[in-house]
Amino acid sequence: MEPYLRAKGTNFYTIGLSYKKADAEIRGHFSVNEQAKEGILKQAKEEGIEALLITSTCNRTEIHGFAQHPFQLIKLLCKHTNGTVEEFEKVAYIHKNNQAVTHLFRVGTGLDSQILGDFEIISQLKQSFKASKKAQVTNDFLERLINAVIQASKRIKNETEISSGATSVSFAAVQYILARVPYVSDKNLLLFGTGKIGRNTCENLIKHTKNEHIVLVNRTKIKAEKIAGKFNLVVKDYANIQAEIKNSDVLIVATGAQKPTISKQLIHSDKPLLILDLSIPRNVALDVKELPNVTLVHLDDLSKMTDKTLQRRKEHIPHAEAIIEEIKSEFKAWLQTRKFAPTIKALKNKLNTLKDAEINLQRKKYADFDEEHADIISSRIIQKITNHFANHLKDDNTSADESIEWIQKVFQLQNK
Repeated sequence: MEPYLRAKGTNFYTIGLSYKKADAEIRGHFSVNEQAKEGILKQAKEEGIEALLITSTCNRTEIHGFAQHPFQLIKLLCKHTNGTVEEFEKVAYIHKNNQAVTHLFRVGTGLDSQILGDFEIISQLKQSFKASKKAQVTNDFLERLINAVIQASKRIKNETEISSGATSVSFAAVQYILARVPYVSDKNLLLFGTGKIGRNTCENLIKHTKNEHIVLVNRTKIKAEKIAGKFNLVVKDYANIQAEIKNSDVLIVATGAQKPTISKQLIHSDKPLLILDLSIPRNVALDVKELPNVTLVHLDDLSKMTDKTLQRRKEHIPHAEAIIEEIKSEFKAWLQTRKFAPTIKALKNKLNTLKDAEINLQRKKYADFDEEHADIISSRIIQKITNHFANHLKDDNTSADESIEWIQKVFQLQNK
């Protein structure tokens, strides 16, 4: 596959960092919000980068794209986030061409997720590609690759049980609460932040704790009210968060802020308080640990919880990998055709030029020459000839490079 990945003197790279080597704080430095994503795509277009895709989740940040050198992509990431090149180099990975393609398949199908089989990432990839297309920083290669990854994700979800059982960050958070907070149905639970993780956590809390004392707080109150209306919960103003924390036994933070929103100064209570920070970057300042009554748990700690569900999921990895290899081979076949398509097109153009010249000659020689009929017949013959050449080049036993060179030499072709 590798020779066909190069485009205009560039290679296809993935540069990034993930939960495997980068802790929550470092991942937070490289977190890409919507504004940063727009800035990266705009600068990439200005710099002539042909295609680019950005993914940034709670457990990874990656840029996939064509570049002459991976440092082009690293500089883009560092310029639009709070991370530095020095920080990046300590925890980063760089994949090139075939490795980059394989990595994107594993990420998009949940095999490389912090929690095995978590398919949340695929919706992120879809949104990221839409953003790239809107910014006009994409090409046929990237579009075909993303569609192949989406196809693999769907098949793995439908044909294996790698995502069976309830295992996610939000579910793990609720399981942690159930295991460590006695009489949880009688406790006061405060959920701060109603983004995707916040909503999922809210649903899991209601389903598993049977608690009727759940309060929602969000900076934009109307968003919290939409969720509260669905579950018949109480919503309080963000301005009252200090009082709500004082009244709570459990605080779950799932906001999308770039800096901590909860700190030691907001906590004025001596009773035990469990805080779960489900945010990247961290939205709870570490100084809360100085309070003897506070227990702080971050999502990285929750993701380490192994249970029978995860063990069962691991049994389906070989089947998932086989599906990926099958779809990757289809993608490789498409890349092959992309390689010789310009030669076939040039051959067809050359034969049509010969055809037009010959028809023009016969028209002058014969007064009753049926030009329309001759054009139809010769066009069909040209199509059959080019099909034969295309099928020959697709044959696994054929050296495509030698055959292309031979066709170009014999027909004196110039690819356009």
